[in-house]
Amino acid sequence: MRSRRAITAVALATVLALAAAACGSGRSDSSPDEVGGGTPTSAAGNESGMFGTLESPCGPGDATGATDQGVTDTEITIGYGDDAGFQSSPGLNHQMSDAMKAFIQWCNDQGGINGRKIKGNYHDAKILDVNNAMIDACRTDFFLIGQGFSLDASQEDTRRSCGLPSVAGYAVSPQFANAPLKWEPFPIPADYTNAAAALWFLEEHPDKADKIASMFANYSATLDSRDKVESAWTDLGFGFLPCPQQYNIGGESDWKPFVQKLKDCGAEIVYFVGSPYPNFQNVLTAADQVGFRPMWYVDANFYDESFRDWNVNGFADNVYIRESYTPLEEADSNPATQQYLDIMAEYGGDVNQLGEQSASAFLLWATAAKACGSNLTRQCVTDELNTITEWDGGGLHAPANPAENLPSECGMVLKLQGTTFVRVSPSEPNTYTCDPRIAAPVTGAALERARLDADRIAQLG
Repeated sequence: MRSRRAITAVALATVLALAAAACGSGRSDSSPDEVGGGTPTSAAGNESGMFGTLESPCGPGDATGATDQGVTDTEITIGYGDDAGFQSSPGLNHQMSDAMKAFIQWCNDQGGINGRKIKGNYHDAKILDVNNAMIDACRTDFFLIGQGFSLDASQEDTRRSCGLPSVAGYAVSPQFANAPLKWEPFPIPADYTNAAAALWFLEEHPDKADKIASMFANYSATLDSRDKVESAWTDLGFGFLPCPQQYNIGGESDWKPFVQKLKDCGAEIVYFVGSPYPNFQNVLTAADQVGFRPMWYVDANFYDESFRDWNVNGFADNVYIRESYTPLEEADSNPATQQYLDIMAEYGGDVNQLGEQSASAFLLWATAAKACGSNLTRQCVTDELNTITEWDGGGLHAPANPAENLPSECGMVLKLQGTTFVRVSPSEPNTYTCDPRIAAPVTGAALERARLDADRIAQLG
C-alpha cells in the first residue's frame, strides 16, 4: 500500500501537471537565491535588438528615482519562484526559475530596463510553503514574475493583502487564475477552456462525437479540468457516455477493470485527466492488454520528454495533445523559440515549455516596465499591462489577451508517433488554427466552484 506521503506527492505533482505544459529535462546544479549581478559574456541572440518579433524591452537609459518598493536609482528588485524544494519531488518545475535567472541576466547585459539593472529574489514555495514564500516576497519585491506555485490558492490572502502584483508563468486555482493584480502571458482562466482539439475531432471524426468518455481522479484539479472540458465540449456538440471512470490519484493496483468498462461502454474517444506518468502509462499498458484502442485526448502537460521516450512500444501512438506554444522541435522555423534556447544555452539552465512560459511572462512585464520610464511604480506598470490585449511573447506562443484575462482563440493538435511528437493540425510548422470557438466558455460545476463576481474576479473565503 502506498504511504500517505507518496499519494500526496503524486496528487500535488498532478496539480502542477494540469496547470502547465512541460517537457522534462534534468536539473542544473546552480540555483542561487539572488541573480542580476555577474558579468555575462554577451546578450545572447540579441544582436538585432529583438526577441523574435518583439523589440527587446531591455537597454540602457537614464531612469532615476526610488519610486516604489523594490525600485532605486539603479536597481529593480523582482521576485520569481517554483516548488523545487518539495522533498518528494526535488527540482519540481525548476525550469521556470532557470528561465527567469537567464532572462534577468540577458536583460542586464543589455543595460537593464531604462538603465536600471534587475535583481531577482528566488522564492521556493516547496508546494506546501507557498504562503511563507509569499510573505517573503511581500516584504521585498516590486513585482512577482514568471513564478509557478502548485498550491497558489494558499497564497492569495497574503498576496492580495500586501498588494503584490504578479505576472505569473501559470496559475492553477480559480482563486489565482481569476485574481486581481495578476496577469499571465497566456491566460487559461477559470471560466474558459481551450477547445482546439474538440474542433479537430468534430471535423475529422464526427462519427465519434457521441462516443466520448472521461477518466479522472477524485481530486479538485482533475475534477475542475474534467468539468470544464465536459461543459465546453458538450456545448460544441459532443455527447459524453454514461460511463465515467474515476481512479485513485495515487494509482491503482490493476487498471484493466477501468479500461474494460470504457471498452464495454463503446468509448471511441477517452479524455484522460491527470499526469503522463506513471498513471497514464499504466492505463495505456492495461488498455493494450484488453485490446482497447480508442483515441485518447489529453491536456498540454503530456507534451513531455519522459512520456515521449517511454513510448517505444507504441502504446501512446493514438494520444492527441492540445498545444498553444510552438513545439521546441520547430525552433529552426521560429526565431523566438530558437532565441529562447540560445539564451538558455548562453546563461545556463534547463529548457522546457514551463521555462518558455516564464520567459514570456518576463518579457510581458519588462515591456510594460520600460514604458514607464523613470516613473516606475506598480500603478504605472499595472496601467501599462492593462493595455496589452494581444501578446504572443515575440512568437513563442499563440496570441492571447493578458489585459482582460482572456484565452487564445488559436491552438494546435499534436500526437505521439513512436518516440516523436508530430503535428496533426495544422500541418505547417509554426502555425496555429484560429477560431473564436477555441476560446470556449465554461458553465456548470467548475464555474460554480470558481465563485467569480461580475468582473470575473474569484472571491476568497
